[in-house]
Amino acid sequence: MACRTGCDTFMTVAFFIIIVTLVPFAIGPDEVLLSRIGTSVIWISALLSSLLTLDRLFQRDFEDGSLDLLILMDHVFPVEFVVLAKCLAHWLLTSVPLVMTVPALSLLLYLELDVMLNSMIALLIGTATLTIIGSIGAALTLALRCGNVLTAVLILPFTIPVLVLGVFTASSDNRGSITTPLIALLSLAVIFSVMGPILSAAALKITNE
Repeated sequence: MACRTGCDTFMTVAFFIIIVTLVPFAIGPDEVLLSRIGTSVIWISALLSSLLTLDRLFQRDFEDGSLDLLILMDHVFPVEFVVLAKCLAHWLLTSVPLVMTVPALSLLLYLELDVMLNSMIALLIGTATLTIIGSIGAALTLALRCGNVLTAVLILPFTIPVLVLGVFTASSDNRGSITTPLIALLSLAVIFSVMGPILSAAALKITNE
């Protein structure tokens, strides 16, 4: 469905590119400053971009009644697996194309090759975690009119550890010693991959009732 419209992917990537490209214009051509804050700019832009389409994670199924059928079939195919599949599809269609634009944008931020590669690795793991965290907020605010705003308010505090570890993994000051923060980032991804679908499925069942 997302591939058919193409709107979610285009909007997420376009928003990400716009935020990153605005920073050099605002700060000026200071190579040292841009290279120092480049990874932070990329991560904050990725976080904000990922919030754009999270409210649509379950919205179409909720509106056309498919969600009711999925919940009724919980004894055959658990809702937790449905949530995990939707998160995987959302990550593949929005976050992976976003990460693919990092090499071009790193030229604007004067990022070195190793920093750019570290940023891409950290983003692939971190955006998957952000998607799963976002699924909890999307499930909780599914039936509300201002769901997108409330989802952002609910999940932003929980994204701070991912943001900090992601920036630290890709930081130029941490060059050559990314193992520890990368393992911590992977651990967060595993924890939320287990807990996130369970909490999201419970929230969907409550919303459906």
